[in-house]
Amino acid sequence: MTELELHQQRRARWRQDGARPLRSVADAAEFMAEVGMCLMYPLHPPVLAPTFIGACAGTSEDLPTAQQAFRDPRAAQAKELMLRLLRSRQAYEAGFAGETSLLLSEETFPYFYALVGDRNPKRDIRELGEREKSSQLARDAYALIQQQGPLCKRRLAELLGGAPSEAALDRALGEMWARLRITRVDYRPGEGIFWDALYRWAPAAVQRGSGISLVQGLSALISRYLDAVVAAEEVEIEAFFAHLAARSRVRETLHALLAARELSFVAVGRKAVVWNTPAPEPRPEPRRRMAARPAGGRR
Repeated sequence: MTELELHQQRRARWRQDGARPLRSVADAAEFMAEVGMCLMYPLHPPVLAPTFIGACAGTSEDLPTAQQAFRDPRAAQAKELMLRLLRSRQAYEAGFAGETSLLLSEETFPYFYALVGDRNPKRDIRELGEREKSSQLARDAYALIQQQGPLCKRRLAELLGGAPSEAALDRALGEMWARLRITRVDYRPGEGIFWDALYRWAPAAVQRGSGISLVQGLSALISRYLDAVVAAEEVEIEAFFAHLAARSRVRETLHALLAARELSFVAVGRKAVVWNTPAPEPRPEPRRRMAARPAGGRR
């Protein structure tokens, strides 16, 4: 494989070659099932990954970051499609690198939850105290969402009292979102985004993810990531997953998959990149010999 061929395969898989941009919820659901995971907007500095905005725009050129999205008309269409996927639970969302969000297919999400989520999601977060390493405002906000159900930020601020600043409340919600305790479930004009406890919004996905080990979860995510990007250098894989787990754990899991031959190296130009080991082609069955005709010819 040449570098140009790898680039072309990625553009086609990421819907950035102009041939199949996302125009409907059905398109978006099909895309998520194909790639398994993607960023909503690109990061700067970039990491190797497909983007939802790129698939909607049908190109990789001049894509807006999350900070630039408000002035890019393509972002409105992408956001609407994303929200419709979230409402129908055909995709799930989590914060990524503090700058954008990571979208995951219905099939992929339980493995992500196994890596990031809480094994006992229904427990009262106030029981964890300082061990949770989250702010008091974040814990109070989560407790209210647990008790009250889906809440928008304005209503949450009223219930919290003390007039927390918008920036402080955004940080608190971000802390809980990063730990997969809450998720965005709706958007209403005039009220904004509504948040709910993830275990209540998607009980089946959370239950399945809680039963998957961390090693299984990370291994499956690395394999799914390589499906999405076709092939990648080890440093590119580590750079992406460093936002989700310790680099040492990512490196250890990657080497274990290589040793088990679930992943393998392939030459792309002068580089050795990693991809999912192709399944062996089935061997053709040997042709059966015709039984010898008995002596005496026809009866």
